[in-house]
Amino acid sequence: QVRLVESGGGLVQTGGSLRLSCAASGSIIGINDMGWHRQAPGKERELVAAIFNNGRANYGDPVKGRFTISRDDRTDTVYLQMNNLKPEDTGVYYCYADDYHKDYWGQGTQVTVSS
Repeated sequence: QVRLVESGGGLVQTGGSLRLSCAASGSIIGINDMGWHRQAPGKERELVAAIFNNGRANYGDPVKGRFTISRDDRTDTVYLQMNNLKPEDTGVYYCYADDYHKDYWGQGTQVTVSS
């Protein structure tokens, strides 16, 4: 089992920045990739960013050029730096980890961008 604990959400104005953190614990040795999805009210959950063991990162099209994902292997923590936030970035952000067998999810953290 893998446990994920998120932090860093909040309320910010358009153009502002936030950094999300996701700390992993438990059976983390088999994790292939970690990252973030988000879900806005009335919409499906979508990929925000993912980072793989080889360091490669993927981003959803709406956040490319504004968000940066990184990882600290010493603390088993993944970060999402979000810059130039827009109202359409509002939603619940969920951290995930994939160990080839299943996906693990955090409890989610709310990000609200006011116009």
